[in-house]
Amino acid sequence: MPAAFRPYVLSIAGFDPSAGAGLLADVKTLEASGVYGLGVCTALTVQNDVAFERVDWVPTEVIRDQIRILLARFEVDFIKIGLVESLPGLLELVEWLREQNPRLQIVWDPVLQATAGYEFHREPERKLLQALCAKMALITPNRPEMQRLWPHESADTAAAIVSGFCPVLLKGGHAETELATDVLLAGGERHAFSVPRLPHGEKHGSGCVLSAAVLAQLAKGQSLVESCRRGKAYTTAFLASNNTRLGYHSIS
Repeated sequence: MPAAFRPYVLSIAGFDPSAGAGLLADVKTLEASGVYGLGVCTALTVQNDVAFERVDWVPTEVIRDQIRILLARFEVDFIKIGLVESLPGLLELVEWLREQNPRLQIVWDPVLQATAGYEFHREPERKLLQALCAKMALITPNRPEMQRLWPHESADTAAAIVSGFCPVLLKGGHAETELATDVLLAGGERHAFSVPRLPHGEKHGSGCVLSAAVLAQLAKGQSLVESCRRGKAYTTAFLASNNTRLGYHSIS
């Protein structure tokens, strides 16, 4: 018998040849989470799981053309955005996307720096960040990214401030604690999702995987809190899948 219909979910992100992060990791995660993953490429990177050499940006008009032809064919209400060339350009893109479909739920995973240290974006102006967040259903920074987005001595305080603009899922992978805890701040409430930190749990692209897993659950009709809980569980299984830096995706 034919399989049940899957919602179409779009990732707008960079291409990582190792398939550990970016567009390929997103689509793998989306498919394993039970939705159909569509992909639009924003950048061609020269990297593997431990080294980053350079990035070649896809022109804005090409990005929009990729999106336009997909939206003409498929009903897409859920989008994840990862690596982009500029944050002012991201705001223009998001405004254009909402003109195409006002119902869009957009999750932004703010990729500001590659794991290998390559820097994509400096600290954004606060007015720009506020304008971006106002368009988002969720942002998913890790702790260093949170402090770069909204400089403060505490990532937790920065996240609490920014959660006044949109929901924030503060990823805890960079903390040095026994538990790996992600914190969702939304609607004035705080929800923590904790698991024991794995001894060999560091994986290339784990942040991409988490945000894509959360988006997939949103597309399947789960609440934001439950989507983050299930996304955390998916990512934990991904981190525990082997002892290399490239995780395996299993059908959930």
